[in-house]
Amino acid sequence: MAHALKNLSVQVLKNNNVEAIGAAAARASHWWSQVQMGPPDVILGITEAYKRDTDSRKVNLGVGAYRDDNGQPFVLPSVKKAEEVLYGKGLNHEYAPIGGEASYTDAVAKLAFGDNSPVLAEKSNATVQTLSGTGALRLGFEFLVKHYGDKEVWMPNPTWGNHPQICNTLKINHKKYRYYDPKTCGLDFQGALEDINKIPDGSVILLHACAHNPTGVDPNKEQWKELSQLIKKKHLFPFFDMAYQGFATGDVNNDAFAIRQFVQDGHQVMLAQSFAKNMGLYGERAGALTICCGDEKTASIIMSQLKIMIRVMYSNPPLYGARIVQTILNDQQLKEHWLKDVKLMADRIITMRKELRKGVEGAGSKLPWQHITDQIGMFCFTGLKPEQVEKLTKEHHIYLTKDGRISVAGLCNKNVHYVAEAIHKVTA
Repeated sequence: MAHALKNLSVQVLKNNNVEAIGAAAARASHWWSQVQMGPPDVILGITEAYKRDTDSRKVNLGVGAYRDDNGQPFVLPSVKKAEEVLYGKGLNHEYAPIGGEASYTDAVAKLAFGDNSPVLAEKSNATVQTLSGTGALRLGFEFLVKHYGDKEVWMPNPTWGNHPQICNTLKINHKKYRYYDPKTCGLDFQGALEDINKIPDGSVILLHACAHNPTGVDPNKEQWKELSQLIKKKHLFPFFDMAYQGFATGDVNNDAFAIRQFVQDGHQVMLAQSFAKNMGLYGERAGALTICCGDEKTASIIMSQLKIMIRVMYSNPPLYGARIVQTILNDQQLKEHWLKDVKLMADRIITMRKELRKGVEGAGSKLPWQHITDQIGMFCFTGLKPEQVEKLTKEHHIYLTKDGRISVAGLCNKNVHYVAEAIHKVTA
């Protein structure tokens, strides 16, 4: 009898536990039942599909990260040397200042605006370290929302997917101006001028400083000058995104031409910088936001407000990546080494563009492919249609986005001719 009662007690306890667990699960479900499944990230989805593919010929042209000619991640030799220098210093891991260390912010502003920039001489810039370029964009847009009023943001069509996403998150009204011409796979310059001329005065205009993402289509220097004059005439506020300085042409000064021209023309620009691509510091999240303020007093005021926003957003920026950047930029020998590394990467991408065009044309294609070498930077808008992209993936195991954009860095001597022949086959 006692044994039976004991078993009954155990069973009651088990039932109670099951009911308690069930009730807890029901409460959790109640709290989060309204949350919907978010759409998968396009690029990560491509990478996952690539990983699942067992075909030996497979090629991933989706991911926007530099690869060497063996298709492997590339740690810049100059970055390795900077890491050795940092290790030898035996630094601690205390908090960085809210806006980042001055040796970092001064160096990155100088890289962007030039050693002899009046902006730096007059101390009229408010520059803070950010969580790479994305963090700079988010902080910059949020600053505009808070201090610039209810202004529209105009973006090139197309633009990097995170630009509109950040605006959507902050509930910023954003629109597009013509930029890319699918007929020529080049710049629709007249269309851009016409649309910009119709933008309401005082609006924010987003500009890619170099190596436009995703098209690889940039204005030339004369076109930049014309754009600057029109934007000034329309009283638009220029917000530059510069994620590829040096990575486009191999020359950091050449790639900063647009920003420096706008400053020379009297614009007070906002600039987002990233060192993910040009230093290979993808995971270190080293970036910066600069607001040109007109004078030192205003810069001090703007800086105080940026620090308040950073404090409640992430409190302090990370140190390690920033220390690598400032170690390189503040040591002349290391900087010269880095500039050679940047040119090496840019030149390899330029070479892959030439080889890809040569391969497609050599395979017998009668279509125009000059845009492959006319475009610049990591990305190329091939002009492939979605059905051709699908065929490229299904039949040839080559992975890219549905709009036909490829990461040229994913090409190498081992696969470029295979990719070229496959492109010819799906476009013939």
